[in-house]
This record gives sequence, C-alpha cells and structure tokens, in this order.
Amino acid sequence: MNPLHDTDHRDFASDNYAGAHAEVLAAVAAADGGHQPAYGADVYTARLQEVLRHHFGPAALAFPVFNGTGANVLSLQAMLPRWGAVICAETAHVNTDENAAPERVGGLKLLTVPTPDGKLTPELVDRQAWGFGDQHRAQPGVVTITQTTELGTAYSVDEVRALADHAHALGLAVHLDGARISNAAASLDVPLAAFTTDAGVDVLSLGGTKNGLLFGEAVVVLRPDAAPGLDFLRKMNMQLLSKMRFVSAQLVALYEGDLWLASARHANAMAQRLLSGVAGLPGVRVTQAVQSNAVFAVLPAGVADRLREHVRFYDWNPATGEVRWMCSFDTRPEDVDRFVALVASAVGESAAA
Repeated sequence: MNPLHDTDHRDFASDNYAGAHAEVLAAVAAADGGHQPAYGADVYTARLQEVLRHHFGPAALAFPVFNGTGANVLSLQAMLPRWGAVICAETAHVNTDENAAPERVGGLKLLTVPTPDGKLTPELVDRQAWGFGDQHRAQPGVVTITQTTELGTAYSVDEVRALADHAHALGLAVHLDGARISNAAASLDVPLAAFTTDAGVDVLSLGGTKNGLLFGEAVVVLRPDAAPGLDFLRKMNMQLLSKMRFVSAQLVALYEGDLWLASARHANAMAQRLLSGVAGLPGVRVTQAVQSNAVFAVLPAGVADRLREHVRFYDWNPATGEVRWMCSFDTRPEDVDRFVALVASAVGESAAA
C-alpha cells in the first residue's frame, strides 16, 4: 500500500479524482529517453495529428495544452474578435467553474442562458443572439456547448446539428467543450465526428484528464479558418508546452485505439449501476437523466453529511439538498455496491430519526 494514501479507495466526487490509466503511464514512459524537438515539433505530436484526423476528419488540427481551462479559454479567444461575446448555458463549465478565466484571461464576455437540463437549443440561443451592430453591446460571435453537460446530459447528434445550423445562419461559430466527450460518444453510441465535425462544430476542446490522462487536453480546430492566430495565442496564454511530447503521447495512447471508448463505457455503466441502486430508495430523487458518468440526486436532510463520513462527493445545490455523484474509468462494481449500501443505511437512519 502507498503510505501516502489508500490506493484501493474510490470516491464519487469527480472523475478528476481517478489516477492515470496504466496504458497512459506506459506511453509516458515510452516517450521518455533520448531527445525530441521541443514545442510540438516531435514525432508524438505529429502522430497525434494523424490519430485525431482519423476521428475528426482530414482538416482537423490539434494543439495540445496543459489543461481544460486553457483549452476552453484559448479556443474561444481565437474564435472571437476583441469585442466578441460567447453564448452559453448558465450551467456551462466556462461560466461556473473557470474562476472568471474567460473574462479575466481571455477578455471575453459570457452571455448566459438558463436551461433545465444544461442543454442549449436554437430558441434559447436566440435569447442572447441580438444587438448585432449595436456598439453598446458585446457582439455575439460564438455559441459554446458542453458535451456532456455539467448536468450529465448528452446532446444528441440532431440537437448539435440543429444548434450549429442555427448558429451559422446567424453568423455565429460553434465551440464544443469536450471535457467528457468520450462519455458522450459512449452514451450516444456514435463516432466522435458524428456530433462534432459532421454536425457543424467549428472548434473543439478535446478532453483527456477525466478519462485517464495524467494531465493535458487539446484544442482541435475542425474548420481551418475558425481560430486564426491560435499558435500565437497558445504561447501568450501560457499553454505552450516545451516538452509537448508527453501530452501528445498520452493523447495518442488514449485515442489511437479504443481505450477512450472502453474507459468511458465503463464509467457510464458504473453510473447506471449506481442509478439502479439508489432510484428506489425512499426519499432519494434522481433529478437528471443519467446519460453519462454522473448521477444527480436530492437526498433527505442530513443524509449527505452522513455519507461524507465515508465517501467524498460534492453538493450541487445545497439549498435543495441536490448532490452530484461521479463515476470514473477505474470505478469498480464493488465500489458502487458499497456506496449504494451506505446510501440505503443513511436514508434508513434518517427515516427512523
């Protein structure tokens, strides 16, 4: 056992809690030793271009970065003029969890829209897609969607296409925050291109950390003229890695074969197992469709605190008692079953009190 922590323990707080996949670690080790050109001129980054073109089409161009926040800010900054604004769901990660990085670092204006399930629609986009040419209003230029959403829901292929067609008709570009893109593809049972390139998405933030990487994501430009100056902005935003081969090697390991899909399918399946275990418990109400690796539920008063004595997870809405439980590529059936038993026990104690 690692003396610093119990390596057998699993939590349900975030898929970021999970370690790195063994195949990813092996890829990092294999990329070590010897010299490779710096700043992306290495053989691993060249191979990554080939791998991602297989998934996203021959025009796809990948820019590895340190993290998801950097990928999102960099993408949106490159897609917009200085006076541009981004339409997004109120619950979008760029609005709720980036600590104002889009505004402070990217110099962007976020135009948010409330949604019941985390998903934008053409009608919801129209709530903020106005004021074109008005010098007193930040000019809408990009619609960004999160796939899967912060509420664990997945846009269907048709939903993305309808959004992209509507946005393009208004002169807006489309960005997809794909931190959990693999979970979405696994849930929809479609190729990655089906709800990105083929559906009209212009630029993609490609996730890896939540699905088994040590660190690193990538901006993937799907339409060549959609993000001018991205090379320079990546350096300005401190997202240009000198030893880029170690991010590229991880992404190659994840996306070259089916590791990305197998890992996401497993995480999604564990969420379904968790859903089945808690859905019938008295006082437990699942609040969102479980379409990926997240389960959102409202618990009776005091139950969450009892559970957190054993397992970590986050409140989503403390005012209503809603919590979020996340499954990961390394979540095991016995972890889920143990957690379900803890929930049942805590609910029972609450009912008896």
